[in-house]
Amino acid sequence: MRRTVVVEGLVQGVFFRDTVRRLAERHAVAGWVRNTPEGAVEAVFEGEPEAVERLVAFMHEGPPGAIVERVYEIHGEDEGLSSFVVR
Repeated sequence: MRRTVVVEGLVQGVFFRDTVRRLAERHAVAGWVRNTPEGAVEAVFEGEPEAVERLVAFMHEGPPGAIVERVYEIHGEDEGLSSFVVR
């Protein structure tokens, strides 16, 4: 399963990317996460459906200090990613 998620709000400078990375590694989800120039956080998750859904659910809340205002989700085809990186 592959999901792209973009989160808007107060989501930069609150350890969002590092928290996502740790969760992805814990749940064996591949992909990447990055800050966008517009102030959002964008992530791509690939893995077992239950694990990907856990990461997507986290994106709707974020880490302590984050204020998530909007979340956009895009379903897609797996690209065969094998690790998780912070971009």
